Order: sequence, then structure tokens, then C-alpha cells
Amino acid sequence: MLIKLVSWNVNGLRAVLKKPDWDWFANNQCQIVGLQETKANPAQLPEEAVNPPGWNSYWDSSVVKKGYSGVAVFSRIEPLRVMAELPVDEYRGEGRFLHLEFEHFHYFNGYFPNGGADVLDEDGKPTGDFKRLKYKMGFLEAFAAYSEECRKSKPVVICGDLNIAHQPIDLTRPKENEKCTGFLPVERAWLNSFLDRGYIDTFRYIHGAQPDNYTWWSYKMKARARNVGWRIDYFFVSEELAPHIRDAWIEKDVHGSDHCPVGLALEF
Repeated sequence: MLIKLVSWNVNGLRAVLKKPDWDWFANNQCQIVGLQETKANPAQLPEEAVNPPGWNSYWDSSVVKKGYSGVAVFSRIEPLRVMAELPVDEYRGEGRFLHLEFEHFHYFNGYFPNGGADVLDEDGKPTGDFKRLKYKMGFLEAFAAYSEECRKSKPVVICGDLNIAHQPIDLTRPKENEKCTGFLPVERAWLNSFLDRGYIDTFRYIHGAQPDNYTWWSYKMKARARNVGWRIDYFFVSEELAPHIRDAWIEKDVHGSDHCPVGLALEF
């Protein structure tokens, strides 16, 4: 059985639904679709978007601020169970995490916090202070602990917008961004430590050190047209799933958001 999964930060689902780019959803052949930054709860969306025919749909929307954050999962495979949010009160309420358990793996869809410098300059570099960096690092630690606990029962598949570019190859201008959230030493060190626990960056597993592969581009300065971007959207799997990885990809030609979809194929 081949299972295809895809993940996309849509940066506002209500806006994307009005664009021809959303035909991507109707045309995709995947079994599991994870969305991040939906910026909506189901009550704000058309019924056909909330419960598309042929799909099981699950939502985690922000309760602390309307039109903020939010994740959703659409699955052609009915999960064994579904849980929303991390099991730590401090990191609940922003609509950042869905956990679906399937026969062969735990599946996590996460929209991980930004470090807090949300304003971008003309080159797409974050500016300002890191007012949410402590929260982000705490969220990452809570997530890692939860992943390790779930992994005791079966392997783990993780997708979403991590808001971290791992290595210099994962962004166009690494030197200029060394002091910017998303490429800070502390963020990259955390990702190193997470992978060292036995997790695989599936895109690098398939494609190696292939350069110029990004998943997010600033809306400013025609960054996408010039491919000045960051790779911050991922599929990770726990290393037990390595024999099952068949493909991993970036759908760079899909527009509609400042991010593009990323995908993973597993065979069981």
C-alpha cells in the first residue's frame, strides 16, 4: 500500500479558497493532506471546504485570537483516533497541532511558532525583537517530548511549517540571516538535536544536498520569481520508517500562498 501525504501552509484558507490555485486540492491524489495557518475556524468556511466529499476532516483553530494560526487535516483513510493540541497547557489554544493515529504510524501536523520578529524588510528578512523566541523553544521541547512518548507505540510522521531553516543550503542568504529568527543558532541547534534522536528529514534523505529548494518566499521584491527563499516546511519521520520512504518532493509551482506544498510517499 502506497500512502501519499502532502503539507501546505496556505497563509489564510479563506483567501486561498477564492483563488484558482485551490484547484490543487481537488486534483491531488494524496491520501492525507495537512494544512497550516488556516486563519479560520470551520464556522467561517463553506461546507464544501470543511467537509469535502470523500475526505475525513479535522480542525484545530485558535481560541486565543480570531483569524490566527490554525491547522487542518483531510484524510481519505479514517484514523484510529484524533487529538488536538499538545498535552501541555502553556502551549494549547493557538490552533497549532493535530495528531492522527493510523495503523502504521502516528501523524502530526504542526504550525510551529515564529520567534516573534514578524515584520519583514524589503529583502524578506525578519526584523524587530524575538519576543516569542522563549515560547517557540518551549513549544519545540514540548513537541519533541510528546513525539518521543508516542514513538514508543509506533513510528511517527511529522509535517508542517517548522519556521526554522536547518542548514545554510536551506535559504538563499544564510550569512545575512544568521541573527534572524528562523535561522538563529539556538533554533538550528534544537533541530540538530531533534534529528539526532533518530528522525529523518525526508527531502534531504531522497535528494541529498541539492541546492535552491525552498518552500517559502517573501511577497516582497519578487522573491519567488527570483527564487530567494527559505526551506522551512518539512516532512520528518522517525528512523524506523526509513525502509518505507519512497519519495519526497516540493511543489514549487503551486501558488496561492507565500509557501508551497511539500510531499512524502510511504509504502507499507
